[in-house]
Amino acid sequence: MRRGFTMIELIFVIVILGILAAVAIPKLAATRDDAKISKMASNIQTAKNEIASYIVSQGGTDTNWTEDSYKKASNVISEMAQTGEINTTEDNGHTVIQFKDTDNDAVCVTLEYNGTDILVKQGDDDSRICDGVKSMVKEVNVTVAGQGVKY
Repeated sequence: MRRGFTMIELIFVIVILGILAAVAIPKLAATRDDAKISKMASNIQTAKNEIASYIVSQGGTDTNWTEDSYKKASNVISEMAQTGEINTTEDNGHTVIQFKDTDNDAVCVTLEYNGTDILVKQGDDDSRICDGVKSMVKEVNVTVAGQGVKY
């Protein structure tokens, strides 16, 4: 007499595995999005602090930054520029750094230095990533102290 599994038993096992996969896969995707949100929010805060430190160390700086300028000012921005996670535009003669959700080409948050403050603004675009980042990064004007002081 041969011992083994019946066809019904195999079908039940396959159905159970399918149900488990259907539950687990969305959870894994959500975890991946949460990691992207945390990473981008952290990078924005780090970039803001690095830019402020750079401006203070230089005793002030021009508001129209070239690619080399912001790469010198922030390692985070330099790395994100290589991966396409940031974009730069100009507004009223000031360079605006846009932090993007590359999956949806959506602008989540912008940083702008206007000569005295670093302006952190939330973007108008919506995506799951951008919504999460905007909930973690609030709009704020950070006055950069120590400008005009030469060492």
